Amino acid sequence: MPGYEVKFQQVGVAGGADLEIRSLLDGQQYSDPLGEAEAAGISPATWPLFGQVWPSARKLADLMQVRELGGRRILEIGCGLALASLVIHRRLGDVTASDCHPLASRFLDANLLLNDLPELKYQTGNWARSNPLLGEFDLIIGSDVLYERSHPGQLAGFIQFHAAPVAEVLIVDPNRSNRSAFNKAMALAGFSLTETPIDTPLDDGSPYRGRLLQYCRG
Repeated sequence: MPGYEVKFQQVGVAGGADLEIRSLLDGQQYSDPLGEAEAAGISPATWPLFGQVWPSARKLADLMQVRELGGRRILEIGCGLALASLVIHRRLGDVTASDCHPLASRFLDANLLLNDLPELKYQTGNWARSNPLLGEFDLIIGSDVLYERSHPGQLAGFIQFHAAPVAEVLIVDPNRSNRSAFNKAMALAGFSLTETPIDTPLDDGSPYRGRLLQYCRG
């Protein structure tokens, strides 16, 4: 037994086929027998967050179903269950999923199998530490990544290090209060900002309120 419980669910993607997703049963799950999550700076309270299907992640997946990909190298930050990466991968885009949770890659592999998809590139992405294997990317995407006060500065520094000289960053944010600090940090890193409100319901009809933050450099 892995020490946590899971469930299986269908996640609708606007304009595309549903995804079959293996996720944690609920937000009460926790298992860190080897201390890997603690070593990565993940507390017991935040441990199960990676394994939930979040509304903003669903909105990012919808966006990646219709967004022009071109030949750009794409990185999903704080990917969790990597819905957006799965959609891009299904469209044959060049995507790398990243997260600092020790189980993220295991759940990604399981969901690739559930959706009959080949191996997808994955690398550890810890915003507060060095990530020497990541390299640079033309497009960096993320969803609901500004939920802690430390995130704006850490994430802006991480993006500055891993964004190509000419780069675009797309963040789907559910109107978090830390957004303003992140905008300022990204401006200092040389990125211009365009904000677009998102108020269309989710695929299942559930209401959603947030915005798309589009940062461009070069």
